Amino acid sequence: MKPDSPLLKILACPLDKGPLILDEIGGTLYNPRLRRRYPIVDGIPQLLPSSGVPAVGSDHDV
Repeated sequence: MKPDSPLLKILACPLDKGPLILDEIGGTLYNPRLRRRYPIVDGIPQLLPSSGVPAVGSDHDV
């Protein structure tokens, strides 16, 4: 997934329905409000609530 992908504009966190930030280095979508990361597997965002993992320590400062 690329940072300028139109898909990023419509993707939302499954928990708070807010926008997500692409973390290209980690290959995840990040929700800074809940400090949760959602993996991108083979170019497909995994946006089930159970797929999200808590960001650890300063990891949440994207």
